[in-house]
Amino acid sequence: MHLSKKCSVFKVVLSALLIVALLQLIYLSFLSKFHGKQQRYRYSELFGGSGSKTKSTQPEKNVRKERLRYSLSTGGIFDNSGQYRIYKNLIKSDFTANLKPESHDNPNILSLATHTTLNNLHHLDSLLERWQNPLSVAIFAHDQDVKFATALVYALSFFCPRIQALVDFHLVCLSGEMASFPEQDREHFVGLEDCSSVFKRLENHRDKFKNYAMNGNISYPNNLLRNVARNGIDSAYILVIDIDMMPSSDLHQQFLAMIMAREPSSDEVFVLPAFEIRHDRKMPSTKQELVQLYQVGEVRPFYEELCPRCQAPTNFSQWVNIHVRSSAPLEVSYTLTWTDPWEPFYIGPRTVPLYDEGFKQYGFNRISQACELHVAGYRFSVLNSAFVVHRGFKIQGEFHAKKDEENKRNRVLFRSFKEGLKTKYPSSTQRC
Repeated sequence: MHLSKKCSVFKVVLSALLIVALLQLIYLSFLSKFHGKQQRYRYSELFGGSGSKTKSTQPEKNVRKERLRYSLSTGGIFDNSGQYRIYKNLIKSDFTANLKPESHDNPNILSLATHTTLNNLHHLDSLLERWQNPLSVAIFAHDQDVKFATALVYALSFFCPRIQALVDFHLVCLSGEMASFPEQDREHFVGLEDCSSVFKRLENHRDKFKNYAMNGNISYPNNLLRNVARNGIDSAYILVIDIDMMPSSDLHQQFLAMIMAREPSSDEVFVLPAFEIRHDRKMPSTKQELVQLYQVGEVRPFYEELCPRCQAPTNFSQWVNIHVRSSAPLEVSYTLTWTDPWEPFYIGPRTVPLYDEGFKQYGFNRISQACELHVAGYRFSVLNSAFVVHRGFKIQGEFHAKKDEENKRNRVLFRSFKEGLKTKYPSSTQRC
């Protein structure tokens, strides 16, 4: 009798466990079908299929898709060397798309231009969060990354409202490669449901290669990319920085207030002292925060270990010791004469000379342009409280193996470049 009761209880427990297991299987099956349906809906949203829930947003989505399709259908244009294919305005921001071509009344005074590979595109999220104004990004992609970049850029412009509103994307690849519309490449969109999921995908791509060490021994055309990003901007002033750098907070608004109160000058650039911060530290927003980190060694001048002379003319000790109240307006603290090998980051009028596209990979790509500004007669005015900060300390051992070889090659090119400036500016008394 006692054994019979035990068997009955065991059967009841076993039956209950089987029912729970069955319910779990049903639940998991439901979740899988729901997720699949959600993915199909997201995909139909991306490409304007019939699966969209609302008709009101459909025309807008189709416009974005058709803009991309048109940009790709042009086949891009070749750069002056014929080595690279450029898709200018692969995807336009709403800000740019709404500007009237015939109008010279551009509401934007200052834009930011930057360049990257997919390896560093994840930095766009925090950069735009800080900048919050029009931004132009030139992306270099090679081989399979051309297709991946096209798909991910489209996804960013679709899922991220701030990017959709403010960011223009340009794509550069080798001349023998072509970008294509990603409608058939569903594998690139699996798991993409919102803006954060796209950036998570980019985070997974971040360590594909180190610095300029790209697959297939391909040269990274940094100056071409800078020019492409610059040429995609229609504003009076431009700030060009690398995508893993961060400007000080409210720079756009402060610069606008400063420039509106000054007499316009076409031969002046406004220098932002450049620093680098330890990887695990929070980016400073204000000069006060930056100076505190600087005083305890958490922040140091940019390239202090690799090339201290490249930033030394900024005169960091003078700048750091200029006390600026938090409410003080942005203004020029002092003006400097360029000396070799200074490569400052600056805000300049859109009329400043372009970067020389012969410089690729590591070395002399920004020095050459600063040198030309000097020969052309530009003044270098250092701002009192604005700055840029690079994420992480630049350390000798972290660079790719061919860095020194590239630097040596570009040094020879720089000598030739300086000779060319004598012909380009025959009346100038300035020399590099």
